[in-house]
Amino acid sequence: MTVITYVRGDATAPQAKGVKIVAHVCNDLGGWGKGFVLAVSRRWPEPEAAFRRWHRERAKNDFGLGAAQFVQVEPYVWVANLVGQRGMRTGRSTGVPVRYEAIDAALVRLADKAVELGASVHMPRIGCGLAGGSWAKVEPLVLRRLVERGIPVTVYDFGD
Repeated sequence: MTVITYVRGDATAPQAKGVKIVAHVCNDLGGWGKGFVLAVSRRWPEPEAAFRRWHRERAKNDFGLGAAQFVQVEPYVWVANLVGQRGMRTGRSTGVPVRYEAIDAALVRLADKAVELGASVHMPRIGCGLAGGSWAKVEPLVLRRLVERGIPVTVYDFGD
C-alpha cells in the first residue's frame, strides 16, 4: 500500500521525477505574507499573484473555503493554493483558523488534478503552521483523499 513519505527538506524543492504539485494551505481573507508562502514566493512569483487575483475577483469565481487553485510555475512543477483556513490568527483571536472540512474538500480537488497530471504531491504539514491545526487530524485526510487514490505524497519537515 502507498504511504506518505516523510523527509527533511524544503517542499519548494520537491525531490521526485515527473510532474510535481507543491501544495499548501491559504486563508480565506486573501492574505499572503507569513509562513510557508514566503518560501513559495521566494522561488516563484506566480502563485502569490494568482492567489491575490483569485481573491480580488472572488465575486466571479470559486474562491472560498475548500477551493483549490493550480498555478504552473515550471514545466513539471505546479503550486496548489488550497483555501483551508478561516481568517488569520491575531493577538486577540481565540481558537485556530484551520478548517479541517475545507482542507478535506480542497484535497479532493488536489487529488483530481494530481490524477489528471499524473503528478506526485509535495507539501509541508499543511494546516499545522500558522493555521494552528493538528497533523493528527490532517494526516488521515491526506491518506484518504490522496494516498488511497495511489497518489505519491511527500511531506517535508523543514530544518536539519
